This record gives sequence, C-alpha cells and structure tokens, in this order.
Amino acid sequence: MCLETSVGPLKMKNPLMLASGVLDMTRESMERFGEAGAVVTKSIGMDERRGYGNPSVVEMEHGLLNAMGLPNPGIEEYLKEIEGIKVEKIIGSIFGKDESEFAEAAKKIERAVDAIEMNMSCPHAGGYGAGFPTDRVSDAVSAVKESVSIPVFVKLGVENIRKRARAAADGGADAIVAINTVRAMAIDIETARPILSNKIGGYSGPAIKPIGVRCVYELSGEVDIPIIGVGGITTAEDVIEYMMAGASAVQIGSGIYYRGEGIFGKISKELRKWLKAHGYERIKDVIGAAGADAR
Repeated sequence: MCLETSVGPLKMKNPLMLASGVLDMTRESMERFGEAGAVVTKSIGMDERRGYGNPSVVEMEHGLLNAMGLPNPGIEEYLKEIEGIKVEKIIGSIFGKDESEFAEAAKKIERAVDAIEMNMSCPHAGGYGAGFPTDRVSDAVSAVKESVSIPVFVKLGVENIRKRARAAADGGADAIVAINTVRAMAIDIETARPILSNKIGGYSGPAIKPIGVRCVYELSGEVDIPIIGVGGITTAEDVIEYMMAGASAVQIGSGIYYRGEGIFGKISKELRKWLKAHGYERIKDVIGAAGADAR
C-alpha cells in the first residue's frame, strides 16, 4: 500500500507531518520524528521572543489549552540550531508583523528548509498569527513568494478562513494549512481567575477535529491549491477523514500527547491496513473522496 503523497511540488513518503508546536524547537527533538513524511519547525520570527509566563498549558477533558506566545530565539540563532538536521523534509514556520518582515524571515530560512509555512493563525499572539490583517494576507504571501524559490504554505485558523484562504491563493500560495488551535479559555472557579497567564489560549486535541474537517472540506471547494489538514488527529481513521474531505496531507501535534512519539509509525501501519481492507492501492486515491456534491 503506497503512502506517498505530494503537496504542490513537495513530495513526501507519507502524508503525516509533525505540526509546528512545542516538540520542534531543537534539532534533536525533530530528529526523533523520522517516521513522519515531514516536520515543521517551531514558528520563528526575526527577533527573539520570550513568550508568555506559566501556566501556559492546561489539560482539558477533550484536549489541551495552551498560550505559549510564539517563544523563539530569533531566526539567526535558530538557523544554527537546525544546521545539519537529519530529517527527510523540513518545513520552516515563520511569522512576522508585516510583509517585509515575513519576506526577510523567509529569505533567511530558505537555505535550511524544503518549504516555508507562514503562520497567520496563532490565536493568541496579538498582531501576529490570526491577528495579521486579512486585507494584507495576499500582499504578504506575494512578498514571500518573490523572496524565495521553494514552496510557500500559509497556515490559517478558523477566523474568516475562507476569505483569508482566497487571499493567500491570490498571493501565490502553494498550499493552505488548516487549522490552528481554536481561541479558548478556562477559569478556575475556586479562585475566580483565568488559569492561563495570558488568560486566552488556543484549544487543540480531539474536540476540534470536526471543525478542522469542515474547514478543509469547504476550502477544497474554495481554492484550487492543495490543503493540509490539522486538528485533533490521533488515528489512521482521522487521517482518512481529513483526506476524504480534500486534504493532500495532515499535520499532527497534540496527538503525540495521547499516543507518544511513535505516533507517526503507528499511524503509517494503520493506514496501510485500512487501505488494504478498503481496496485502495494508494493513499492519494482517498483525497477528496467525500466529493463536492454536498457543498
């Protein structure tokens, strides 16, 4: 059973990617996920950013709530960290406050990665991420495309996602990554105070999977570029559902919390078993199988 897939010009041995998050800050941590088709780095900006204080992560009944605040050492230091990394495909996640900052970060990281992921989706980072103005998305993507010669993906959250995806596609994006964590919060009822130090965070895990699947399904009929599905994936069946909705590949983050670092190897085996049981020779044949007739 063939698990090979591609996202635009980027070819991968399987459709599973390590999502940008807390397990991709160092070269050593990313190298532990060699069974993934690709790994996405921690989101990196031009300058060092300390992020938010603790508590920054809360375990919820059906997922995880976090507010890290895009902590990173700055792109120059991070380039030293990933130099010589031993992974098959690495995607550099970047963020910026404007078009020029995005373009500059992309140009600097290009030599060390196989593709760029523009983070326009973090739900708790002020003017960065989801706070980046929708009317400037197209210009920012165009600026990055003009500055690099490798594929450029744009990661979007649920906020105004269809309009932002069209803008990204108009700017020349090679793919859309959907979704990021969902803006949320938790309150300690004994102290009557928000639990996270930042008060508002991003919710991930199994509870958001139906939202992610819906977004992928809608976007696959909205833009004529590949979609990478993200949100709540822990099993092969979750991957198949996203791909039937129209995703060419998926990213896994919080799933590692539930199934351990071996999740990529486990899901790859499960995918081959599922494909054989359902008469598929290639994972690519699953993409978009849910069809567009219900849109």
